[in-house]
Amino acid sequence: MKHNAEVQESRHDGLKWAVVVSLVVVAVVGNAYFADQAILYRVLGVVALCALAAVIGFTTTKGRDLLELARSARKEIQRVVWPTRPETIQTTAIVLVAVLVVGLMLWLMDTILGWAMSGVIG
Repeated sequence: MKHNAEVQESRHDGLKWAVVVSLVVVAVVGNAYFADQAILYRVLGVVALCALAAVIGFTTTKGRDLLELARSARKEIQRVVWPTRPETIQTTAIVLVAVLVVGLMLWLMDTILGWAMSGVIG
């Protein structure tokens, strides 16, 4: 029974996405058409139409999957053990020193090779 409901909902997904695209197109065209109106009214209209499009989009199968992914990502972020301030400063210092050392080595190699090529070319 659940499978039949999912198939029925997925049949309507195409229509829902068409409505979402239509609402976004209406928002863009309406914003251009009413260019002589106050910016506040145009922004409110675009935000309202885009919010309605988002609500409709989130009722589709892909939209629900996206919401579930966002919930899972939020839970995963809460489980992350973030480094302390001293660890962050130490790691940043190590990276900066490594970049400086590699940069100096590349500069030295470039200088030596440039000098060698000048000697060969004349």
